[in-house]
Amino acid sequence: MTIGITGTGSYIPSVTTTNEAFETSEFLQSDGLPFENDNQVIIQKFKAITGIGERRYAKSDLNTSDLGYRAAMKAIEDAGIDAEDLDYIIFAHNFGDVNYGHAQADTVPSLATRVKHHLGIINPNCVAYDMLFGCPGWVEGVIQAYAFIKSGMAQKCLVIGAETLSRVIDPHDRDSMIYSDGAGACIVEANPESGAILSHTSATFTNEEAFYLYSGTSHKKTATDNRQYIKMYGRKIYEFAISHVPKAMKACLDKSGTDIKEVKKIFIHQANEKMDEAIVKRFYRLYGCEMPEGVMPMNIHQMGNSSVATIPTLFDTVRHGKMENQSIEKGDVVIFASVGAGMNINSIVYRC
Repeated sequence: MTIGITGTGSYIPSVTTTNEAFETSEFLQSDGLPFENDNQVIIQKFKAITGIGERRYAKSDLNTSDLGYRAAMKAIEDAGIDAEDLDYIIFAHNFGDVNYGHAQADTVPSLATRVKHHLGIINPNCVAYDMLFGCPGWVEGVIQAYAFIKSGMAQKCLVIGAETLSRVIDPHDRDSMIYSDGAGACIVEANPESGAILSHTSATFTNEEAFYLYSGTSHKKTATDNRQYIKMYGRKIYEFAISHVPKAMKACLDKSGTDIKEVKKIFIHQANEKMDEAIVKRFYRLYGCEMPEGVMPMNIHQMGNSSVATIPTLFDTVRHGKMENQSIEKGDVVIFASVGAGMNINSIVYRC
């Protein structure tokens, strides 16, 4: 049975926020004290490490489920299927719908349920649920869809990854410059004309790694509310990722029986340019070779880190020929790989 991706779609928010927008921010250290360097120096160092020059934010009248719905519509159209034939809708996110200007996350009903409602699907046997798996959530959703189809429980699944991280960032934390909004989606189905998922791996590390990403209060200690924001130990995440992700990618590729020389593209979670480059370089060195030029498409420079949405939006962009000097052809072997809160890691080897 050939199980693969027959359609993709993405929604890129229209509000572009450049690094210059943060020049007047009051960035504080975790203890509430100001930094020695001014914001221009902080922003310059930030760009040198992450590669981010701008990011996209959703308009105030759109929420995470709205972005996911728009991406889903494009994926369904691209696959040429009837939404009524979907067996599962899996929506990967981490913070639910957070209305603009509000602090509370809304996850009841689930975001997948909201998308099913917006799609107008009547079929009650189309099961809709949410996936909470950190940044690797969309990849894990694709793995679950594959498992459902392989077991005979489903024939067609819609997998969405969407987030509005701009609603959960602390404006006094310089890490807030990393995060962005976006949505990507795909249709996974048993279809001899589609590509094929060749192998997959997943892992969760929960000892000291469990809280490398967490929810915490503002760096501004005089803040009058107890609102929780996304926080992280950046250096620990970097060291964890470059140590564990290359090994997971190798295990997945070896499991597929595919030679490293066959890999045409690596779609890696757009977390941090330097970190992603270090991961992929280490992956190739595990095979005693150097990273080929152009093997790692990146859109973090313009899109920022939209968590679960980074890989599906990037894949959709390249798949439809919308990224300069990047393309994939039928039969190409690509790798999806991600790391994030949990700490979770996963990877898929996929033949287009």
